[in-house]
Amino acid sequence: MSTMIRPALSLLVLMTLITGVAYPLVVTGVAQVAFPEQANGSLVHDASGKVRGSSLIAQDFTGDSWFHPRPSAGAFATVSSSASNLGPSNPALATRVFDDANKQQVPGQGPVPLVSLTTSGSGLDPHLPPQAIAYQLARVAAARNVPVSTLQRLLDEHTESPLVGPPVVNVLALNMALEKL
Repeated sequence: MSTMIRPALSLLVLMTLITGVAYPLVVTGVAQVAFPEQANGSLVHDASGKVRGSSLIAQDFTGDSWFHPRPSAGAFATVSSSASNLGPSNPALATRVFDDANKQQVPGQGPVPLVSLTTSGSGLDPHLPPQAIAYQLARVAAARNVPVSTLQRLLDEHTESPLVGPPVVNVLALNMALEKL
């Protein structure tokens, strides 16, 4: 019996050291050397060096003077990142969408873009289509007493065209640029 247990325990310890210690250390070291910004969370700093967030995770902006991201099912917390799991027949989903539409409605702008009312799969998508940001231009311009044309230029400067997919705008980057105005 001991002739079977000893090799099995030795193999367990060896594999634990390889897969639980050595491999993670090697992968972390390679990531730190090859991709330091991404390995450390793609953090975004303001002019004073303070961390404002991550370019990969949506931040909650409230108030009329900021561009708002899409809603988050997890209240913008990475620990609970996920979709809401509320189905189309669930009255709670209809109530949330209706309430969000009323909060975001800009008089004379027509209906709120659907992407501004629905959560992403992770609940933390930092990007919006330029059309969803353009819908918010009049509200932000009025709150900041800035011409809409200035905000449109800012939007154009922050519109990214990925290799695959439609153009998007990182709301955190846009709001940080807005703060500098």
